[in-house]
Amino acid sequence: QLQLVEYGGGLVHPGGRLRLSCEASGFTLDYYDIGWFRQAPGKEREGVICVSSGGASINYSESVKGRFTISRDAKNTVFLHMSRMKPEDTGVYYCAANYNPSPDRCTILPHYYGHWGRGTQVIVSS
Repeated sequence: QLQLVEYGGGLVHPGGRLRLSCEASGFTLDYYDIGWFRQAPGKEREGVICVSSGGASINYSESVKGRFTISRDAKNTVFLHMSRMKPEDTGVYYCAANYNPSPDRCTILPHYYGHWGRGTQVIVSS
């Protein structure tokens, strides 16, 4: 069964950093774009960052450009590296997978993604 599980959420001070992990099981990530999304209380889910299936392209939300990066390892895990964090980065963070064996650029539009984790809470507060 295809499953995604997020790890690493928690409380971080403004200006701090945090790394989230997204572990996949039941399938290989080689042919999937992976995106990170977040949802703040009372707001819609928004795309944060994604990496294409081949790892060649990364797409960002303007709100995190220069502060967040994404990487994937050889063990079916994708990481979200967050730095210079702001209170507005607070929310539940989800990773998601979209089957895309082509070298096309990934998208951070949530409706393209069919497989989702359950999320991990991130709070940025002093």
